[in-house]
Amino acid sequence: MSSHGSSDEKQAISHSVEKAPASPKVALTSAGRAKKPKKEKVVHNAELYAAIQEANINPYSKESFKLYCQFSVLIAFCCACANGYDGSLMTSIIAMKSYQAVFPVGDTGPTVSAIFSLYTVGAMVGAPFAAVLSDRYGRRVGMFCGGVVINIGMIVISTAMTTPQFIVGRFILGLGIAIMTVAAPAYAIEIAPPHWRGRFAGFYNCGWFGGAIPAAIITFGTNYMGNNWSWRVPLILQSAACLLVMASVWFLDESPRFLMANNREEEAIAFLVKYHGNNDPNSALVRLEVEEMREGIKLDGIDKVWWDYRPLFLTHNGRWRMAQVLMISIFGQFSGNGLGYFNTTIFRNLGITEVPAQLGYNILNQGISAIGALAAVSLTDKMPRRKVLIIGTTLCSFALAANSGLSAVIDKQQQERGEGNFDLNYGKGALASYFLFNVIFSFTYTPLQGVIPTEALETTMRAKGLAASGFIVNAVSFINQFATPIALGNIGYKYIFVFVGWDLFEALMWYFFCVESQGRTLEQLEWVYDQPNPVKASLKVDKVVLADDGTVLETAQRGVTNIDNNDRADAI
Repeated sequence: MSSHGSSDEKQAISHSVEKAPASPKVALTSAGRAKKPKKEKVVHNAELYAAIQEANINPYSKESFKLYCQFSVLIAFCCACANGYDGSLMTSIIAMKSYQAVFPVGDTGPTVSAIFSLYTVGAMVGAPFAAVLSDRYGRRVGMFCGGVVINIGMIVISTAMTTPQFIVGRFILGLGIAIMTVAAPAYAIEIAPPHWRGRFAGFYNCGWFGGAIPAAIITFGTNYMGNNWSWRVPLILQSAACLLVMASVWFLDESPRFLMANNREEEAIAFLVKYHGNNDPNSALVRLEVEEMREGIKLDGIDKVWWDYRPLFLTHNGRWRMAQVLMISIFGQFSGNGLGYFNTTIFRNLGITEVPAQLGYNILNQGISAIGALAAVSLTDKMPRRKVLIIGTTLCSFALAANSGLSAVIDKQQQERGEGNFDLNYGKGALASYFLFNVIFSFTYTPLQGVIPTEALETTMRAKGLAASGFIVNAVSFINQFATPIALGNIGYKYIFVFVGWDLFEALMWYFFCVESQGRTLEQLEWVYDQPNPVKASLKVDKVVLADDGTVLETAQRGVTNIDNNDRADAI
């Protein structure tokens, strides 16, 4: 178990942080003369930008390496892997002949709907309990307990020989994943330095592909076993990521914001000094974060009352925060991406009838989607969230329109020529447009599904808000997983047209109601959400004057300048 040192050391650090003088706004040369200004730079928060420039965290230091490798990748990332593994697993297993020999359910219809959707029902049931665990006992406890429940579900489902037992196993798996995926994103974003926050939270959510791609590869290989182990082995391996989380989580430091919210300020400050301040208790960034945590985190907040969700809905601030959570939770699951649970069925409708080919294309789809998501992660701390969501969602609609239009031609040709007889060029075009949709969606939504909810929620609301988000996500996933196999069985490609129009509606909603959160600390967003129009307030920026070497010379008053579309992309 990690430690920050003795009580005396912690008190000394806390005292140093509290008494340190504010950082100067004008930098001087060694001769005492002000440095020559280089240029003005538009930023979302001048004080934060100046503190980040002064802190200059070394990304290659031992502390930084531990922060983004042990914390974000091996722990929070693995929690998302567990969820992604299941997302790719069942679409492959359901196509296996050996599975169908034991569970003759087909690949569409109500029974298939139940098998897929009971996972999300379990996640909906588990969400409120996840918030209690995470708020009361810490983010690490939440991740560990989620892993325990997932392993129980794995034992139930991998030993099943009847459909009811298999469905119960799916329910337990969903229960565990809800617990794990409430604690993990909160942990990832709360430990991150402000200017790395987008990459931390975004990379956490890319863990979905860290599970989905191995699941697609494993099922492709085990399919050739030709017996019950071809589907049992992938189900057993569902516990791999969870075991790694359970074995590692106790060696990690707890979230500083959880510590601050639970009257453990000295430990929280020690964490910030070590990982955000280059071990300097006088770091401007550490002082800024500590001051804002003290002001923004309440020791008697709603995280202390397990049933109280009222501030999320009964205050102006809370309603706008929950609006962001609702939009990303619903739109992130219901933009056409839910079709991915049934990739093998979609490939069959496009003329790909051999199971190995279907599984191979599933691997390809997961791989290129992951490339889109990882590209977005590398840019998350630079790209404005609002613009990406508006443009990306619109392009998703266009890609699905191309897919459904080409699918309509294929369907018409098959009616005229007979089943399976159509121009292969149309099939290739439909397949390419489907892959293109998945790349665009992954670039637009995969990182931001982890970033938007965690940034929108303040510390004492975060676990409850993420639990509410988890409930909403799984409710929408339930609709996807229950309705999609029935819809694909009854109306085929026409079901895709629903998402063409819906995605355009989503783009409009992002335009009018999306609050830009990039470039501010979690606590500074409190000011944004307190304004009469948080969308307009979030687009207001500061200006800083830089010297030739990048040192901040002067900072402007918050929120005095609006930026146009060209400047907005350059704001931090």
